[in-house]
Amino acid sequence: MAKKTIDQLDVKGRRIFIRADFNVPQDDKGRITDDRRIQATLPTIRSVLARGGSVVAASHLGRPEGSGHEADYSMAPVVERLRELLGTDAVSVRLVGKLPTDVDAAAAAAVLKPGEVLVLENLRFEKGEKKGDAGFAGKLAAYADAYCNDAFGASHRNDASMLALPTAMQSRPRVAGLLLARELKFLGDTIAHPPRPFVAILGGAKVSDKLPALRNLIGRVDTIVIGGAMAYTFLLAQGHDVGRSLVQRDLVNEAKALLAEAPAKGTRMVLPVDHVCGQLLEEGTPTQVCSQVPEDWMGLDIGPATEKAFAAEIATAKLVVWNGPMGAFEIPPFDHGTMAMAKAVAAATTAGCITIAGGGDTAAAVEVAGMADALTHISTGGGASLEMLEGKDFDSLKPLDEAHAG
Repeated sequence: MAKKTIDQLDVKGRRIFIRADFNVPQDDKGRITDDRRIQATLPTIRSVLARGGSVVAASHLGRPEGSGHEADYSMAPVVERLRELLGTDAVSVRLVGKLPTDVDAAAAAAVLKPGEVLVLENLRFEKGEKKGDAGFAGKLAAYADAYCNDAFGASHRNDASMLALPTAMQSRPRVAGLLLARELKFLGDTIAHPPRPFVAILGGAKVSDKLPALRNLIGRVDTIVIGGAMAYTFLLAQGHDVGRSLVQRDLVNEAKALLAEAPAKGTRMVLPVDHVCGQLLEEGTPTQVCSQVPEDWMGLDIGPATEKAFAAEIATAKLVVWNGPMGAFEIPPFDHGTMAMAKAVAAATTAGCITIAGGGDTAAAVEVAGMADALTHISTGGGASLEMLEGKDFDSLKPLDEAHAG
């Protein structure tokens, strides 16, 4: 069921609690190195400010102990970047208090004026956040007149700000932010009612990470293209030589079962036909292209024939969902296959295909390839996007008002 969104809510004179995902990477000096998650929720914040509302924004950042304020995990760098990005769109953007529920934060929320943005300190500074504590959520609920979930990246978690808070605010409006609504549209509705052919590209290191997604997608998609180290468990199941490639031997029988199940349910599974092999997983190691991985070598990327075969599958599609790189893309030259897939997916988009990339590594690879604007949708949620592919329901979305609600 579609959720009511922030742009459908009258926000004039109202304080809107926006649960954002500002969990951004920083360097060792505390400087933000990638602000895409902050930028992704700007449309929601601007929607509130432009229509006469005010914003109480909250997020977690990193993994603090939950025993009080920790300077290394402060939201201060996020607030500084948010201030720069919003510019004149906001009257003020402030960080108040040492804890999200201390007296200073509560007082600031109480007197918030239209056009102002109050950012709470790291939600995980208090143990109640990770515990899903109703008491902690009740204190946050007093800060606002409505709740907005724009944190897709955290929506698979039942933290207090994700579930207990909207539950505590059940007498007030509870809506989806514009980012969350877009994620649900593409990772929910589009996959549930896909245009055909529907091609899924799955990669990454471990079969175990993608098993639930594989099981859910078999029978739903026309073709599953498998790359990355996870492919070697399937290739071993087919009797191929895989050398010292990463293999999960305890899942070989499971891989055999999936290879048999897929065609019976109308899904083709396409595996690599050649590999870029290396002796060590490091830059400068000797490499060779092989159809079978030699003894004492490792398959570390898909080979050129596989790149062409995978690109041909993608070119036929009307919907492509991609999760996981094709090789050890952080280490040249084993990035070539992943970059080739990014180009193939971008080309498919230009040809009218709906293309969706999910997962942190995939999003990073698309960015490195310079194709971030060339795909239909790049998900901001790593674990959340994978769980959507697994067909899971998120408890955090259930308290949100349905689109038809008043």
